[in-house]
Amino acid sequence: MKWHVVALAALLIVGCGEQQEETYQPTFSERGADEPKEYIVGIHPLHNPKRLVEVYGPVIDYLNAAIPQARFRLEASRNYAEFEKKLYNGHFDFAMPNPYQTVRSLKYGYRVFGKMGNDELFRGIILVRRDSGISRVSDLKGKKVCYPAPTALAATMMPQYYLQTHGIDVKRDIENLYVGSQESSIMNVLRGHVAAAATWPVPWKVFQQEKPEMAAQLEVKWQTGTLPNNGWVARDDVPPVLTVKVGRALVDIGKTSEGRAILKRLGITRFEHASNETYRPVEQYLKDFSETVRPIEY
Repeated sequence: MKWHVVALAALLIVGCGEQQEETYQPTFSERGADEPKEYIVGIHPLHNPKRLVEVYGPVIDYLNAAIPQARFRLEASRNYAEFEKKLYNGHFDFAMPNPYQTVRSLKYGYRVFGKMGNDELFRGIILVRRDSGISRVSDLKGKKVCYPAPTALAATMMPQYYLQTHGIDVKRDIENLYVGSQESSIMNVLRGHVAAAATWPVPWKVFQQEKPEMAAQLEVKWQTGTLPNNGWVARDDVPPVLTVKVGRALVDIGKTSEGRAILKRLGITRFEHASNETYRPVEQYLKDFSETVRPIEY
């Protein structure tokens, strides 16, 4: 299977207080002058870059097969800040940002045309060790809590809003650590570097499947409400006809056994059509979060 991705010079995985560099050099064939126009697709850092390519590369292959009139290339980003810089600078032709980034992208020349399904999965969860002795939210006072990144909606903002509305002053009662990825957040609480870790159901399910003995040492102590799942956006200058084709292809991916296998690897059952209006509830949530927890741009 050929994945068309941008080579990353260095993959930085941050976890448990130590840094480890790993070089990841995927290959891709050069586009000839007579080939279709290439479009860059960005996926926000649901996983570290290497895993993101492994999981979402098949989606790009599927789009290339379904829409031969265009060529799509996946570009992974090392972290949320790098992804957001590219998104807000209009670097991506198509992108799948988280709902917070989706709302912000509308101010930077993008429009919503689709989204991940299974909104019931788009919630924050807070993990603790089973032997931690933590039973109430108030038990976290004076302790460390970690998250992937300040702009992760399900895995950071929603857990912080939950804590703030359940008796914890997020800015004063706990020490907030941003550790770079979903995997790092989970590993930090597993190894006892923090009292609790925030993430969301998709990476937690993957962790349970791939590392069951480690996952058994943890439990989901609290979970938040839900919001619309991650969006699909297209830059305003992308031909509308192509955007429609991409949206239809994503929605239709589950019609074949191969497509259903791809979706299963993503942790969802479908993609859906969507519009800017789909994310109005997210805008209101961001307003409430900014007024209640900490100021953010939205």
